[in-house]
Amino acid sequence: MYNEKEYIGIFEQHRKLIDEPCAPLLNDKRDNAIRLFAEKGFPRTSDESYRHSAVAKLFATDYGLNIGRIENSINPHELFTCDVPNLHTRQEYIINDCYYRNTKNSTILPKGVLIGSLNDYAKSHAYMLSSYYNSLAKEGDSLAQLNTAFVQDGLLVYIPQNTEIEETIQLVMLLRSNIEIMSNRRILIILEEGAKANMLICDHAANNKQSLSTQVLEVFLKDGASLNLFELEETGAENNRISHLYVRQEKSSNFNHCNITLTNGFTRNNTHVMLSGEGAETNLTGLAICDKQQHTDNNTLVEHITAHCTSNELYKYILDEESTGVFTGKMYIHHNAQQTNSQQTNRNLCLTKCAHMYAQPQLEIYADDVKCSHGSTVGQLDENALFYMQQRGIPVDEARHLLMFAFAGEVIDNITIDALRDRLHILIEKRFRGELNRCKGCSLCK
Repeated sequence: MYNEKEYIGIFEQHRKLIDEPCAPLLNDKRDNAIRLFAEKGFPRTSDESYRHSAVAKLFATDYGLNIGRIENSINPHELFTCDVPNLHTRQEYIINDCYYRNTKNSTILPKGVLIGSLNDYAKSHAYMLSSYYNSLAKEGDSLAQLNTAFVQDGLLVYIPQNTEIEETIQLVMLLRSNIEIMSNRRILIILEEGAKANMLICDHAANNKQSLSTQVLEVFLKDGASLNLFELEETGAENNRISHLYVRQEKSSNFNHCNITLTNGFTRNNTHVMLSGEGAETNLTGLAICDKQQHTDNNTLVEHITAHCTSNELYKYILDEESTGVFTGKMYIHHNAQQTNSQQTNRNLCLTKCAHMYAQPQLEIYADDVKCSHGSTVGQLDENALFYMQQRGIPVDEARHLLMFAFAGEVIDNITIDALRDRLHILIEKRFRGELNRCKGCSLCK
């Protein structure tokens, strides 16, 4: 079984191979990251924030690591075809943890916009990215440090001042290997003053080999910038994911994030938003639909650092069979964050006696002129509503699906892209019915 020493040993033994294809900007962060990882070790269930998520066991497998950057012969266009009606996207790909250059993107990007390989841009634009890369994640937990130590590529999205990207940027992350594999992925998003963008990140798996993905996203929103970020996880029972999202917002910026887990194995999502400019607003929503032995853990921290900022959180779980859901949400209101408006809501359905939900809403306030609330509920489907619907001729299974769909709808209705919202309504309905749903020509979507 692998533990911290094995990963540190792999890093030390193959350091030259890890560094060789990478930009100095990526390599310069590794020593400090592996030192912090060695000091902290893997999070344990004795750690309060990981009490219900035993992540250390995920790393015990002897995974393959593509630190030699062996080219993958996969053509993602043969595996993934997104034909969602009226959803026009600019598609980018990461296969396992290697950026795939999509030659089929025909649209010309506005002047100054950079979208592509993080490693390539870290070489050509190091002067511009040096103040951003790892500046938020360097304070993260040991799993973020492990990612920084091993990561070799990812995606950069840079949008200059007062520029709006009309097409949705769609990042498709494909897992495919004939061995058990560990992938370390990195995404850096920078929106300058007044910039606007929509982004969709999709996780898919193309086979049933066990995998573990570590992922770090750093998002910087300057004054008046606006980003709508949607994440959709649709993998399998063998696929495990640990994701860290760090966001820093400046004055009057707007961040909308929706994280939806439809199918997975073990998922841990860490989200840390820092509202550091007056008038900034963030909206976090999430939906997890779990059955069998699936495990989904969303851990959020929203820091109100300055005054006159707004945050809203809404996370919902629907748990069936022996699945497990975990939600820990903390709102931290700093001393100077007067006139804060913050609301957090967590609602959960347990459909069986064997499903487990652990909820821990938290509120820490050091300012005296704020409006804050938080709450969490765990329950079952309303038996009276089920009886009422059956009395009107609706079969019990159909009635259950309708109630579950209505429960999930509050999250989906917050999605601002009409075509994506409509598509997710269909996917969720089919998920409840246990039906497979494939896009035309796509071997991944379910």
